[in-house]
Amino acid sequence: MFFSSLSVQAQLATPASVPFASVAQAAAVLPRIESAENPYGIESLWKTSDAVARIVLLLLLAMSVSSWYVTVVKLLDQSKMARQARAAADDFWSAGTIEEGARALEGNSPYRFIADAGTNALRKHDGLMGHIPLNEWVFMSIQRAVDRIQSNTQQGLAVLATVGSIAPFVGLFGTVWGIYHALTAIGISGQASIDKVAGPVGEALIMTAMGLAVAVPAVLAYNWLVRRNKAVMDDVRAFGQDLHAVILGTVSKS
Repeated sequence: MFFSSLSVQAQLATPASVPFASVAQAAAVLPRIESAENPYGIESLWKTSDAVARIVLLLLLAMSVSSWYVTVVKLLDQSKMARQARAAADDFWSAGTIEEGARALEGNSPYRFIADAGTNALRKHDGLMGHIPLNEWVFMSIQRAVDRIQSNTQQGLAVLATVGSIAPFVGLFGTVWGIYHALTAIGISGQASIDKVAGPVGEALIMTAMGLAVAVPAVLAYNWLVRRNKAVMDDVRAFGQDLHAVILGTVSKS
């Protein structure tokens, strides 16, 4: 009876050990599955694509790099203009004359450019220009300087607007082109199983995802930079208006 009970216990223990062995084998295989390369990723898309698809990928890459470059450069420029606005508020208005205040500003400061435009307007108010009232002539000179500064602040924004507008369509073109070639290959092979369809179609849809990934940051950056430009230009216009009043006040006293 003792040996028979041991035999029964051994038979009961053997089936219980099978699931643990299966779990151990699955745990050993799982890391190898996770470390395997994705056969339907971007790398596979680049290797299996033709010249047109590769041109689309390079075009999207160029759009992404250009949009991020413009965003970073414009942010640095706007931060610099904000710093120059604080310097103008501290150094220019505390000077004795407009010329002294202009010399206290940086050479590439837009506020220095406006101040020089105002002083040049006084010196050049002669000849045919002398027939224009001084008030209007000074205002026109300062306004031209402000308009030129505004034009400079808008440089590069067209790149972001263009990328945000056409990047989704470029990605869609890549998707249509990839699906066309995938269906052509499936038709030639005569096999329409899921493994034959999922790979090529999935790789083609990557194009659309990449187009959206390029366009969305460009649109967000464009709207953000336009709003920041407005704040910067408000300070520039206020400086120009104050300078116009100071110039007229100086002339009237003299």
